[in-house]
Amino acid sequence: MNSFYLSNPYQPPQAPKNLPINQPWALFGGISPDQFMKQYWHKKPLLVRGAIPAFSLASASHQGLNSPISGEALFNLAGNDLVESRLIQSKPWSFELGPFKKKSLPKVKQPDWTLLLQGMEAHHPAAATVLSWFRFIPDSRLDDLMISIAGIGGGVGPHFDSYDVFLIQMSGRRRWQISEQKDLSLNPNLPLKILQNFVVEHEWVLEPGDMLYLPPHIAHDGIALDSGCQTWSVGFRSPSFKELLQEGLWRLAESLEDIPELNHKFADPKQGASKQAEQLPAELIKQLEQKLRGLKLDQLSQFLPGITAYLSEPKQQAYFSGPAIPLTPKQFARQLGSQALAAHPQTRILALNRDIFCNGEMVSKGQTSQIQRAWGTLASKKALIYKDLKEVSPSSLYEAYLSGWLVFKI
Repeated sequence: MNSFYLSNPYQPPQAPKNLPINQPWALFGGISPDQFMKQYWHKKPLLVRGAIPAFSLASASHQGLNSPISGEALFNLAGNDLVESRLIQSKPWSFELGPFKKKSLPKVKQPDWTLLLQGMEAHHPAAATVLSWFRFIPDSRLDDLMISIAGIGGGVGPHFDSYDVFLIQMSGRRRWQISEQKDLSLNPNLPLKILQNFVVEHEWVLEPGDMLYLPPHIAHDGIALDSGCQTWSVGFRSPSFKELLQEGLWRLAESLEDIPELNHKFADPKQGASKQAEQLPAELIKQLEQKLRGLKLDQLSQFLPGITAYLSEPKQQAYFSGPAIPLTPKQFARQLGSQALAAHPQTRILALNRDIFCNGEMVSKGQTSQIQRAWGTLASKKALIYKDLKEVSPSSLYEAYLSGWLVFKI
C-alpha cells in the first residue's frame, strides 16, 4: 500500500491479495488497519495528511498529479441512466436527480454547485481499485464509492451520516468543518437534510491525497475551495436490526415451503369441551411450540442464511447483462484454466461459514465440492483461476457467468 505511482492521471495501485492488516499503512498515517479499527473505527474522527503518498511526492517534485477520473469523464457519466447522479446548488439550495444532459450541468468554473455520482466502483476501474483497499472491513458493511465534483463554494451543507465514511481528496482542495454536537435537528425549510444549528469544533483544509475518516453522527460540512474539486467517499452501510430481522424472517418463511411435514393439518383428538371458546386453544399452542423446537426456529442460526442472502443483494441500480456470445460449458472450463473469472463490480458475494451467497442467492447449496471451492475462492479473493475444473454445467458458477454476475478479466 506504500507504492508510489507518478503516472498522470494517478493510477491507484492494486491492493495485495492478502492485506497486511498488522503492518503500518500510509493510508492511515502510519498505523495498521488493526490499530485503526481498535482506536478509531466507529469511535472518533481521523485526519490523515498524505494518505495517498503519490500526491505529496509529485508535489515535492513540482509535478502535477490529476485525479484518476477527469471532470469531463464524470460529467459524461452523469448522463448515463445507469449511474445514480444528483446535482446540488447552494445559492439558493436546490436538488435535482439525473441523468443529466451535458448542457444542463454547470461549467466547472461556475461557483456553488456539487455533482454527486454513486456506485462509481461499477463504472470505473480506478474507483473499484480504491474500494478494494478497504477490504479489511467486512464486505457485508460496504456500501459504495461516491464521487463528488464541485465548483468553488460547492457542498451539500452541514449534515450528518448514519454510517462510517472515508473522505479522500483526489483533486483540488476542500475545507472540512466537523462537530460532535448532540443537536442533530434539521432545517425543515430546505430541500436537503441540512442541520439547523451547526457549531464548528474543528476545521481543516484537505489537499489532494489527504483523507478524513468520520464515524456515524459526526456533523460535518465540506466546501470546495477550487474549481473541479473532487472528493471520493467510501461509505459503509448500517442496516437497522428491524431491517435485518424482517428480511431474515421473510426468507425463513419462504424456506418453510421446502419442509413437507409442515403441510400436515393441525389435529386435536384430545381437545375437551371448552368453557372459553374465544381463547386460542392450549393444544394448538403446545403443538406449535413443538414444531418450532423441532425446526429450531427459535435459534438465530436459522435466521442467518436469510440475513446473509439479504446483505448479498446488489444495489437497486445494479444492471447485469450476460455475455453477447456465451461460452459453452467446455469452453468456459477451458478458459477458466488460464484466465481469471471475477465478480462483476456490482456483484456482492458473502460467506456464512461454508455457505456462499451471491446477489441474494445461496449458490453453494447442492453443488459439487469443486464448485463449492470455486465459490469460496471468489468470495475471499473476488477472482478465480481453476485449472482442473471438470463439471461446470449444470452449476451455479456457470449460471452466474451466463447472468453476467461473473465476468472474465480482460
